[in-house]
Amino acid sequence: MAGPLDGVRVLDLSRVLTGPFCSMLLGDLGAEVIKVEIPRTGDDTRQWGPPFIHGESAYFLSINRNKKSLTLDLSSEKGREILYALAEKSDILLENFRPGVTERLRVGYPTLAEKNPRLIYCSISSYGYSGPYRDRLAYDLVLQAMGGLMGITGEPGRPPVRIGVALSDIGAGMYAALAILAALAARARTEKGQWVDVSLLDTTVSWLTYMAAYYFATGKNPEKAGSAHPTIVPYQCLKTKDNEYVALAVGNDKLFQNLCRAISNEKLAQDPRFSTNPGRVTNRKQLIPILEEVFAQKPRDEWLQIFAEEEVPAGPVYSMQEVFSDPQVLQRKMLARIQHPTAGEISQIGIPMVFSDTNPEIRSPPPVLGEHAEEILGKLLGYEGKRIAELRNEGVI
Repeated sequence: MAGPLDGVRVLDLSRVLTGPFCSMLLGDLGAEVIKVEIPRTGDDTRQWGPPFIHGESAYFLSINRNKKSLTLDLSSEKGREILYALAEKSDILLENFRPGVTERLRVGYPTLAEKNPRLIYCSISSYGYSGPYRDRLAYDLVLQAMGGLMGITGEPGRPPVRIGVALSDIGAGMYAALAILAALAARARTEKGQWVDVSLLDTTVSWLTYMAAYYFATGKNPEKAGSAHPTIVPYQCLKTKDNEYVALAVGNDKLFQNLCRAISNEKLAQDPRFSTNPGRVTNRKQLIPILEEVFAQKPRDEWLQIFAEEEVPAGPVYSMQEVFSDPQVLQRKMLARIQHPTAGEISQIGIPMVFSDTNPEIRSPPPVLGEHAEEILGKLLGYEGKRIAELRNEGVI
């Protein structure tokens, strides 16, 4: 079954995380992704480890499936000629260099748009291509901090805490994929490509949503609250008898009544301090200790069974092992196993999108460095084997 982006070709100059995550999404959706890497060393993350699986970086393997690898020296004239030829045959070009680098390499949007006016050219950078911080270097940690996420994450009075994965990188990759798809839709109407500029800082700021709205409404900075919610109570993690945690999300008064029935304290739902959500927010410091004492009386899984029966939204705080053995996760195929040419059988996170007619799929494992040079240069561009060998000997590929 062909994917929804079958027939779309992506020329991916990006590396590390945000760009490769974007191109993996496009590849999962059926696009042909040609990953252009630096000769001999490749994407930085090929060396990021341990852990390695038979010499292959676990980090690299996590975000580079459904791609073909071609090494290309873009600082050389011959390397640029190959890139120009590929750009003419591609729908999308993706890059996440610092602003100015692609212009110095003579592979910027104006140059390539002249060669292929239908090309959608997407740039992902830390701060975007305009503004006073345009040329600054940053990593995900810095953007989580500057974007406001770390200012509202963690326990009161404790040092700043970053989200456990590089969320600004991953989110910018998702926004880039969304923007690229929108540009494809626009091109279907106009027959013209365009340049897409996505920034990690913009991405992070956009996620502040209702927390920013609280600040706009009150002029006050939201306080850190651990796992708790600023305007819904109870909505946080509570410790159980076996020292595990249950994430409890009681989003309305009916659900609070369900919770009180589940903990055999229906009088609590009639208490005027707690009967409505505004009251529970106001009297949070009185309600939470009551619940903490109750939760400490039973182990986690017993509470979860009770809550499921009484329709109380709750879940366990899982370890990785628990995530990837959960029957719901497995049923939805969010754990996949594929064969890699050097690493053998490897596990992958599955594809979190399901279509009725054009399902995404993992068609190929993350590539070995330069694995597809002959296929891309020979079949796509018509280079003869002798010429490909010369390019390899010259260090162009």
